[in-house]
Amino acid sequence: MKRLLKSVLPAGLLDLYHLVLARAAALFYRHPSEEMTVIGVTGTNGKSTVVNMIAAVLEADGHTVGFITTANIRIGDQTYLNDMKMTMPGRFTLQRLLRRMADAGCTHAIVETSSEGIKQHRHVGINYDVAVFTNLTPEHIESHGSFDAYRQAKGRLFAGLTAGRRKVRDGAIQDKISVVNLGDGHAGYFLGFPADRKYGYHMDRTGAGGEGAAIAAGDWPIEEVVAREARLTAAGSEFTVRDTGFSLRLPGAFNVENALAAVAVGAALSTELPVISRALADLESVPGRLETVDEGQPFRVVVDYAPEPESFRRLYDVVSMMEKGRVIHVFGSCGGGRDRARRPILGSIAGRLADIVIITDEDPYDDDPLEIMRQVAAGAVEAGKREGQDLHIVPDRGEAIDRAVALAREGDLVLITGKGAEQAICVAGGRKIPWDDRRRVRRALRERSGQQKT
Repeated sequence: MKRLLKSVLPAGLLDLYHLVLARAAALFYRHPSEEMTVIGVTGTNGKSTVVNMIAAVLEADGHTVGFITTANIRIGDQTYLNDMKMTMPGRFTLQRLLRRMADAGCTHAIVETSSEGIKQHRHVGINYDVAVFTNLTPEHIESHGSFDAYRQAKGRLFAGLTAGRRKVRDGAIQDKISVVNLGDGHAGYFLGFPADRKYGYHMDRTGAGGEGAAIAAGDWPIEEVVAREARLTAAGSEFTVRDTGFSLRLPGAFNVENALAAVAVGAALSTELPVISRALADLESVPGRLETVDEGQPFRVVVDYAPEPESFRRLYDVVSMMEKGRVIHVFGSCGGGRDRARRPILGSIAGRLADIVIITDEDPYDDDPLEIMRQVAAGAVEAGKREGQDLHIVPDRGEAIDRAVALAREGDLVLITGKGAEQAICVAGGRKIPWDDRRRVRRALRERSGQQKT
C-alpha cells in the first residue's frame, strides 16, 4: 500500500498524507508524550549510543526510562533489539511504543529522531522537552535533495521545541532545553533556535595543540559542559568535567563526545555529576557499536554500524590505538537511492587503512547489489588494493564473513561494518531477509574452531 501511494500521489499530497497519519496516530494513542519527559536525539553519527547513555544516566538517578533507537528499544525494564530496520518507526508504531512506555510507568522517553523520520512527519504529535544535536556530516543527500535540506530536516526538531505545550512536572513548569555539540561546525545553526535553556558540550583539545569548541560559547547564552584532561586508549577513555572524573569502557574521542551529550542532558534534568559518572562507567556496550565477538579465537572480531565516511574515519581512529596484526575489513554500501557518492569513498578509506578488504552485500533494496559492490571496489582499487590479492568481492554476506574469519591469523583484527545489530538485510521488492552480523560471526568462529580441532 505504501509503495503504491508513493508511486501515484504528488509530493504535496504525499506529505499531507504523512502529516495526517502522524496527527491521527497521536490522537488514537491519547498523546502519550504528554505524560513523560521526552528527549529527542538527532545528528548523523552517535545517536543510538547517546540515547543509551542518557537512559543509563536517568535510570541511575531513579527514573523509569523508555527509548527507541536504530539498535534497540526499551520499555521500562524490558529491552530488545530493533528488528524493524527503521530508526523511527511508522507513526502508529511509534505512538504505540510511546503509549506502552507511559503505561509501564516511564517518566522519561528518549527518541532517536532521524532526518528521514522528520521528513515524513513521524516526529509530529510528540511533544519534545529536550532536543539534542550530536554532529552533522553528509548523509541521505539524494533523499533530501541537498545537504542544506538535510540540515534543515534535523533543525525541525529544534524549531518545534518551544511550539509544544510546556509540561508540569512535580508542580513546576518544565523548561524546553536544547543540547548542542559545540565541537561541530553546525552548532551555531542549532543554537539559533529558541529554547528556555541551552547547553553546549565539547572536548577541550587546546592543551594538545588542537582546537576547542567550533564556536565561542560566549556568543550564546548557554551552559557549557567541557571534557578536560581526556586520556584515550583502545580500552576506553578518562576525562574530567567540573572536577568530577569520568571513565568510559567505550573507546574513541567520539564516544567522549557522546558521553558529554548525556552529561549535559543529565545536568539539565538535575542529575548530579557523580551519579552521571557512575552510570557511564557501568555502561559496557551498545548493541552493534564497536561490539567485540569473542568465541575464544586468537584474533579480535569487532562488529560496528559505521555506514558512511565520517563514521569509517572515527572507527579507524579507534583501530589505530589497538594492538593488532593485520586489519581485515568486511563491508558494503547501501542501495535504495542512498548516497551513491559515498560508495567509492568508503572503498578508498578501507583501501588505505585495512590490509585486506572484503566487499560484500549490505542493503541493496531495489538497486543492483553487484553494481554497488563494484562502485565500492573502485575506491579500494584507487587506494592501491588488487582484486584477488588484498581485495575480494564476495556477494554473499555470510560467505564474506566466513572468508574473513578463515583468513585471520593470530593477533589480527577483523572488522565487520555497515549493519551493526540490525536484524535484516533489505532486498528488492521490499523484502527483508532475517540477518544478524554478530550471530553469523559466531557461527563462522565455531566452524573454524571445529575444523581446527579435527
